[in-house]
Amino acid sequence: MWERERVSKTTTETLQYRFDGPEDAPVLILGSSLGTTWHMWDRQIPELVKQWRVFRFDMPGHGGAPAHPCGSVGELADRLLATLDELGVHRFGYAGCAFGGAIGAELALRHPHRVASLALIAASPRFGTADEFRQRGVIVRSNGLDPIARSAPDRWFTPGFAAAQPAITDWAVQMVRTTDPGCYIAACEALAAFDVRAELGRIGVPTLVLVGSEDQVTGQGEARTLVAGIPDARLAVVPGASHLAPVEQPAAVTDLLVRHFSTAWQAAPDATMGGQSALAATPPKPVLGPSPAPVSAVAEIGPVEQPEAVPGKAGTDLYDAGIKVRREVLGDAHVDRVLAAADDFSGDFQELVTRYAWGEIWNRPGLDRRSRSCVTLTALVAGGHLDELAFHTRAALRNGLTPAEIKEVLLQAAVYCGVPAANSAFKVAQAVIREETTPQE
Repeated sequence: MWERERVSKTTTETLQYRFDGPEDAPVLILGSSLGTTWHMWDRQIPELVKQWRVFRFDMPGHGGAPAHPCGSVGELADRLLATLDELGVHRFGYAGCAFGGAIGAELALRHPHRVASLALIAASPRFGTADEFRQRGVIVRSNGLDPIARSAPDRWFTPGFAAAQPAITDWAVQMVRTTDPGCYIAACEALAAFDVRAELGRIGVPTLVLVGSEDQVTGQGEARTLVAGIPDARLAVVPGASHLAPVEQPAAVTDLLVRHFSTAWQAAPDATMGGQSALAATPPKPVLGPSPAPVSAVAEIGPVEQPEAVPGKAGTDLYDAGIKVRREVLGDAHVDRVLAAADDFSGDFQELVTRYAWGEIWNRPGLDRRSRSCVTLTALVAGGHLDELAFHTRAALRNGLTPAEIKEVLLQAAVYCGVPAANSAFKVAQAVIREETTPQE
C-alpha cells in the first residue's frame, strides 16, 4: 500500500492531505464533516484501497491543518481543486459526509467534468437554517469549542453506540476540542450560506445518497430531498446509525460505497486531458468473483416525489440584495416575523427599509459589518431605541463582535450619549448576550 501525508505547497490555499492505495488506481476522494478529521474514514480504508487510490484531506484548522479559514463552501472546493491540480489529479470519485457532502455537491455543480461519481452521506442541500449555524458561531466565539465538543457525541452517535464505545466517544470530543475556533466559526458561516436546493437538477453524475436511520442532524427528509432533486440518485438508509454513519456502521457504509463506485463511474467527457488523465479517467475494475451479499436491513429507495419549490419574492436588485443582507445580519426568524406582520399599511415601509437600509447602506463596501454594527449600536443608544438595540445586539454577535467588544462600544456610548442612556442599553445588551451565548443543553 502506498501512503503519503502532506500539505499542498500553496500559501493561504493549503490543504493537509493523505494518499492511501496503489498509485495506478483511480482516485477516490473522501471528505469529512465539520469538526472531524480524515480519521473518521479509517475503517473504510482497508477495503477501499483494494480498488482505489484514496485521497483524504482535512479542512482548515482541523487535525492540525494550517488555520486559513474558508468563507464559503465554494472557496473550500476551490482549495481542494488547487491541491489536486498540484498533484496532477484531474478526475475522481468523491464521497463526503455532512460538510464534506456539501463540498461534493459544489464540485458536481461547478466542476462537473472533474467528478466521475458522487456519494453524499448525512448531507443536505441546505443544512438547517442560517440562524442555527450563525448561533453556533456566536457560542464558539464567546465560550470556545468546549461546549460544542462535549455535545458532539449526542449529535453524531446513537445513545447505545456512545455508551458502548467510550474510547470513540472520547476521540470525538477531543477531535472537536483541537479544532481551530476561527476555522470552525468560518465553516459555520459557510454552511449558513450554503443552499443548492434550486440547483440539484444540474448534478449530472451518478449519486448515492446515504443516511443513518437515527440521524437527527440531517435525517431522511433531507436525504429524500436530494434524491428527488438529483436526476441519477439512489437513497440508502443504514439502520442503527446516526450522523457519523461511517464511524458507527463502518461495514455497511463501506459495502455501499464499494458497490456504488464500482458500478457508477461516469467516463470522462474529454479523454484528451493532460496530467494524470489515464489514472483519473479510468473506471474502477468490477469486483471479481460473486457479488457481495447485500447488507441486511439496508433499504435502497428510488426517487421520491419532488418537493415544492422554495417560495421567494421577486423584486429589484436592491430589494433582493437587501433581503439577503437583512437575513444574514438579523437572522431568518426575525426577518420572517417582521415580514409576516406587515400588511397593506406597513408593507411599503418594510420594502423601503429592505431596499435602502439593507440593500444600499449595509451593502456598501466602505465598512465591514463589524464596523457597521458598532455604529448602529451607538446610534440606537443615542436615540433610546431599546427594542431595536436588542435585535441589533444579536446582529452584532452574528457579525463577529464579542461580548467584550460590545461592552466597549456601550462604554464609549456612555461618554458621548449619556450615562442614563447607556445604563438602559447595558441592561438590554446583557440580557441578549446571556441568551445568545449560553450553550443549549
